[in-house]
Amino acid sequence: MFQTIRARFAAVLLVGMIVTAVGTSSGLACDAAAGNPALLAGMVMLALMLLIERIVINPISRLTRDLVQLANGDPADPTNRLAVKGSDEVATLARTFNDLIAHLGMRQELERRLEHMAHHDALTDLPNRLRLRQAMERELSRVQRGECIAVLCLDLDHFKSVNDTLGHPVGDRLLETVAERLRQSVRETDVVARVGGDEFAIVQVSGDQPRGAIILADRLIAALSKPFDLDGHQVVVGTSVGIALAPLDGLETDQLIKNADMALYRAKADGRGVFRFFEPEMDARMQSRRTLELDLRRALAEGEFELYYQPLINVASDASSRFEALLRWNHPTCGLVPPSEFIPVAEEMGLIVPLGEKVLQQACQEAVGWPSDLKVAVNLSPVQFKSKTLALAVTSALASSGLSPHRLELEITEGVLLQDSEATLATLHQLRALGVRISMDDFGTGYSSLSYLRSFPFDKIKIDQSFVRGMSSGQNDSVAIIRAVTGPGRNLGMATTAEGVETLEQLGHLRQEGCTEVQGYLFSRPLPARDVLHLLETGRREARSAA
Repeated sequence: MFQTIRARFAAVLLVGMIVTAVGTSSGLACDAAAGNPALLAGMVMLALMLLIERIVINPISRLTRDLVQLANGDPADPTNRLAVKGSDEVATLARTFNDLIAHLGMRQELERRLEHMAHHDALTDLPNRLRLRQAMERELSRVQRGECIAVLCLDLDHFKSVNDTLGHPVGDRLLETVAERLRQSVRETDVVARVGGDEFAIVQVSGDQPRGAIILADRLIAALSKPFDLDGHQVVVGTSVGIALAPLDGLETDQLIKNADMALYRAKADGRGVFRFFEPEMDARMQSRRTLELDLRRALAEGEFELYYQPLINVASDASSRFEALLRWNHPTCGLVPPSEFIPVAEEMGLIVPLGEKVLQQACQEAVGWPSDLKVAVNLSPVQFKSKTLALAVTSALASSGLSPHRLELEITEGVLLQDSEATLATLHQLRALGVRISMDDFGTGYSSLSYLRSFPFDKIKIDQSFVRGMSSGQNDSVAIIRAVTGPGRNLGMATTAEGVETLEQLGHLRQEGCTEVQGYLFSRPLPARDVLHLLETGRREARSAA
């Protein structure tokens, strides 16, 4: 329509120009225009046409062009505005058009932002899990043409401790910095995504696999092992990496991510700070792990756990002074499951806290039926020790059973001491205030320091059985460690217990070094609760016979 109007005006304009040209060629001067109606009409028509061209035709033509551009889906240029002069209909139309352009520009910008938010992580601005899947599906199509892609899954080692000790703002800052280091470690063609709390994934396309994935994994581990300076805090975390390759380990997105996750789990189990490729047997182990998790939940609900008790012998009197409660799982089809298999899984699942509370309750209830001079020792997991309800659980177990607090001994490992020292010390004092005894278990196997014995209110130190075995095999360092523990223990008024005693020779050495208690198969294997009183009675009869 606007082209037709413009064409008609152009024709009229041409006529005006011809009339003007004829008048001029006739020798008529401009100052005689008033006396020449044809010339005057031509000049007026020319001026009018030029004016209409400038204030009507051009703006309308421009409006038509921009509307076609918008109709074709092209982005509206925010600088693309019509000049508005006056207040006539054309000016009103131009003003309305400018408002429309501004509104559409704002709407398109909003749509772009929403699109970005739907496919990117809000904290790190990395692609999210949805965009990762889209990238994988796109890249998997290249596998058909002989390409190979690697999917690398990684998470941060000890990230939770950063959040717990320094707070979530520092944890968020750490994630942002990690994301930046990841961006700097990959090529432009690689895709880096954040898929969970401290979990990231990378899609790498390369014809040189697995070499390309190995080089990238080494680079990632090196980059994230360097200290992070976060708001005045120096943080060291590190990472573990799991790798799956296509087409070797699958051609489906979900399968590749699952396989890379299993490889990551293996890397963490192998000591962290390493990478592992997916292996088919990992799937079988993972299925076994899932079965174990389901069985653990059922076992806790159905009461399949049982406490066994092993005596601790007073070296001076050769009599039982206390019994250590040891958890056993009587699986309905597998029989007794070793604690080394299910305790770590229960800790990871968070089941150790309710399970530990049940152990406390049961141990206290069963110890009430023993002679009043016997104590019961219960192990606490580092995960359980961090629970804010630990002191309440101990108080409840003592109150419901009627057991005197001084007959309960709580054993913690050195791993507890690596946690927040102030909170740990406060909890230890809180437990001591209840009247219970506290011992350090497996001393010498972790980050042992004799300074712990001055800083924390321990009543007893338990020497790990590895040193007892080493002592009998002539290892001088084992003897030196045992001597280094028993000496300060005597000076600080702490009892010392040696675990894993199996021979009379070991017992003689430990007696000579000043250990106050011993524990091991030389005296008794762990027994069900129903056999404890029988063991005590047998011991008393033997003592009377010897006398």
